[in-house]
Amino acid sequence: MERTSLLDVDFALLEAKLADLTEASTVEEKLYHKAWTRSNRLSLMFMRMTIANNIKTAIDSTESAKKYLELVEARFRSLDKSLAGTLMSELTTMKFTETVSMQAHIIEITNITARLKTLGMAVDDSFLV
Repeated sequence: MERTSLLDVDFALLEAKLADLTEASTVEEKLYHKAWTRSNRLSLMFMRMTIANNIKTAIDSTESAKKYLELVEARFRSLDKSLAGTLMSELTTMKFTETVSMQAHIIEITNITARLKTLGMAVDDSFLV
């Protein structure tokens, strides 16, 4: 099971880590461990490079790419809940003022509704009216 391609960066995310190597480990186990370790290291590096600094500081440090991804997901789940609450609050307290056109007001309501829908909260049309 030799995995040497650069495209195998996701190997550590898809496959479980084997037990630590021993003197009795086979060549195949050593290759697997080497590929997994490399993939894990690269995955962590890519994730840490691409995640915004304000999110990185809120995520616990770990040496497992899979665990790091789970921590990021948990962090975004809580952010999504607070964002959904903020958007619902904005939607329910929104009032039409003549400072903007009716069309702009409706577009803003539609945008908020679309953002809520992407967060998994469907807003009924009768509520919007």
